[in-house]
Amino acid sequence: MARFPARPSLAFLASHNGTNMRAIVAACKQAQIRAQAVLLISNNGDSAAMAWAKANKIPASHISATTAGSDAEADATIASTLSMAGADLVILAGYMRKLGPETLGVFKRRILNVHPALLPKFGGQGMYGKRVHEAVLASGDKETGVTIHLVDDVYDHGPIVAQDRVPVQPGDTPETLAARVQAREQTLYVETLKRIFTGEIDLDKI
Repeated sequence: MARFPARPSLAFLASHNGTNMRAIVAACKQAQIRAQAVLLISNNGDSAAMAWAKANKIPASHISATTAGSDAEADATIASTLSMAGADLVILAGYMRKLGPETLGVFKRRILNVHPALLPKFGGQGMYGKRVHEAVLASGDKETGVTIHLVDDVYDHGPIVAQDRVPVQPGDTPETLAARVQAREQTLYVETLKRIFTGEIDLDKI
């Protein structure tokens, strides 16, 4: 059974706004989740997520192939930075880069991602953000949703931890659909973390 400390340490990876990170940190501060945010890593030094983390006194590091010298060095630096921060769980919150083998190995079954659709539908390389919602609407599907999954070396592929459905409404645009899906992303992430830390969800058995 996967076991976490009484107050697990959460590390986040984000490329842009880090909206889900903000929701999870708020839930930690409100004691909805018994956990603490210890680190943000972004591949974008000018991201809103970096600015927000610093403003909220969360240690933040800009790590990319540009800063590290190569993808392999960035991977090694990410893995070591997460380890030094004492991360118990790594949470991708709109991180637009594929993780490397060292990070995936060190934190095997301890990295979560959220995808704005019901995987395995509308996932894979290039399927992110507005593109996902455009594809859902083009398909004519009557529902979409949110998937939280463990991260492996294939885009949007790892074992599914939690899912919830979001209806597609008549007249939806990619923007209106995205807003409803993103709202559910934030609440489902928080609910899922609660279930992981209480032992209801065992990441080692998924």
